[in-house]
Amino acid sequence: MRLGVQLRPEHCELGDLRAAWRAADAAGLDSIWTWDHFIPHHGRPDGAHYECWSLLAAMAVETRNAAIGPLVTCTAYRNPHLLADMARTVDLLSGGRLVLGLGAGWYEREHLAYGYPFPPAAERAAAFERAVTAVRERLGLLVPPASGLRLLIGGAGPRTLDAVARHADLWNWYGWSHPDPVTEFTRLSRDLDTRCAAAGRDPGAIERTVMIDVEQVHLAAEFEAAGVEHLIVSLAAPYDLKPLLE
Repeated sequence: MRLGVQLRPEHCELGDLRAAWRAADAAGLDSIWTWDHFIPHHGRPDGAHYECWSLLAAMAVETRNAAIGPLVTCTAYRNPHLLADMARTVDLLSGGRLVLGLGAGWYEREHLAYGYPFPPAAERAAAFERAVTAVRERLGLLVPPASGLRLLIGGAGPRTLDAVARHADLWNWYGWSHPDPVTEFTRLSRDLDTRCAAAGRDPGAIERTVMIDVEQVHLAAEFEAAGVEHLIVSLAAPYDLKPLLE
């Protein structure tokens, strides 16, 4: 099972964040992620916070080995063709290590604060699949192209899992809020297998990833036994990597 870290870009100094991703890369972690939000999700809502794709460009040139990516980027925040070009550029900067994590978005306050509409869930889901399709198409049209860039889709709703079955190379589920996350992952993973069969895809072609809180690291062996191939631990500043490395 591969092991990664999500470094939450909130309530920190940029220097501390940069030091953390360099340390994670040097320690041999398999992946390093950030999130695509505009305001803090923990603590004071007026605290320090930094933008996803600016951070990924810097991460691309300051790390050498780990896969990098957004977990996940909201397709409603950027034109999907522009997003594909941004991702392709960051992938080139990283030497081919970017995983493009995509999600439909869910945080209404964030949308409204930055002037984005927040339609009902069904409309957001439909717009998300259109965006994923547009991203895939644009990646192949760019010069140079990036048609081999891996796509991760995050989420667990029925329409999201259908999109995973049709489009994704990796699937991510956020396990920190469930009282029995290993059992729930198992249920969702089997559901995804069924949806893959209906879409004519091999379920084994989709890498299963789960993001957990640092307090859940003790569940790592259970997640692995349940079929998780890539475990990602979400860390807040001051970014203590020791629980991941012990």
